[in-house]
Amino acid sequence: MVQTDEPVIVIGGGAAGFFGAIACAEAHPDRHVILLEAGQQPLGKVRISGGGRCNVTHACFEPGALVQNYPRGGKALRGPFTRFQPKDTVAWFQRRGVTLKTEADGRMFPVTDSSETIVECLWQGARRSGVEIRLGSPVVAVEPQAAGFEVALRSGDRLRCDRLLLATGSQPQGHRIAQSLGHHIEPPVPSLFTFNVPDPALRALAGVALDAAHLRLSLGTQKFEQTGPLLVTHWGLSGPAVLKLSAWAARSLHECRYQTTLQINWLPGENLETARQRLLEARSQMPQRTLSAHRPVALPRRLWDYLLGRAQLQLDARWAELSNKSLNHLALELVQGQYPIRGKSTFKEEFVTCGGVSLKEVNFKTLESRLCPGLYFAGEVLDIDGVTGGFNFQSAWTTAWLAGQAMGN
Repeated sequence: MVQTDEPVIVIGGGAAGFFGAIACAEAHPDRHVILLEAGQQPLGKVRISGGGRCNVTHACFEPGALVQNYPRGGKALRGPFTRFQPKDTVAWFQRRGVTLKTEADGRMFPVTDSSETIVECLWQGARRSGVEIRLGSPVVAVEPQAAGFEVALRSGDRLRCDRLLLATGSQPQGHRIAQSLGHHIEPPVPSLFTFNVPDPALRALAGVALDAAHLRLSLGTQKFEQTGPLLVTHWGLSGPAVLKLSAWAARSLHECRYQTTLQINWLPGENLETARQRLLEARSQMPQRTLSAHRPVALPRRLWDYLLGRAQLQLDARWAELSNKSLNHLALELVQGQYPIRGKSTFKEEFVTCGGVSLKEVNFKTLESRLCPGLYFAGEVLDIDGVTGGFNFQSAWTTAWLAGQAMGN
């Protein structure tokens, strides 16, 4: 083993920064690890994740299935996930006294239901392993040296190191540092957001939730589809189906400035013909019932009444009065409704971006730069992003753990 007096420096006090610093310090106890965090309160995203409960990871333990949850970066993560995946994350926290639980949708949280449990675990883990944590230490520049790097702080201090981990999340300063060291940055754009729909009648349904709806976006030559739970909000549409769709279509939606049309099938599994048959049966079997009183499909009453309105039908009209033309219009609204998207909203203070350091410039066995020896990356500074459900944290844990193992060598 090469002995050196120069420290390993980690820039960024988020999930990836702390995890990478701990991994390095524990695997290489002879190395001095310094973690630099610009703010006074580290682990900010950990604190707010999952509504303050911290969605640590996802109960998906097969790497081939796990990578399907990453709109960008899945292929690059295939190898790393064979070395450190969600079961390893669970074990890592368990060894430190933190037990995780799995919810019905696969998301995993600490049994305390408090993100402070995870924050405290990472903070104490870093302290116990000897990591020197410097808060209020923003980095203004990194200059490569003949061997290693010189890190310039805003305070005027200059630190030397022979290994450097950039774990700055989606912060522009991290991207600027990577660029100054020769890396290409894929332009950051938002991912994981909800849709603004300028329809007062729809917004009046705020709180209505469906277990499943099928969503479709056609953006230029690209088509994006997603099926899953859907929630009507005061500003439009949210829920897992919308968030996942926003992630997969992030770049295309950015290019159209979030002005497009969303097609909704409120009855996934049904098509125009099967929906039409349901309506024909209702007209035949319940001719004297009103349209509002008899719902031939399993939708919430308020949503059904709204869709009747969209089809320009009166709630108190009888099924016997429903013309074939009106019936076809209602079938269309049920399975091919068109909704204008006019902007986006951030999801629960959680801000995820796609974009970052180009993945082809990184060795994913070690997370070391292919362009600048001694430079490593972990977490969202890379052009990796996952859908909602704990996948972004898992890529942070995995990339940080691999970088930490490699940095001390």
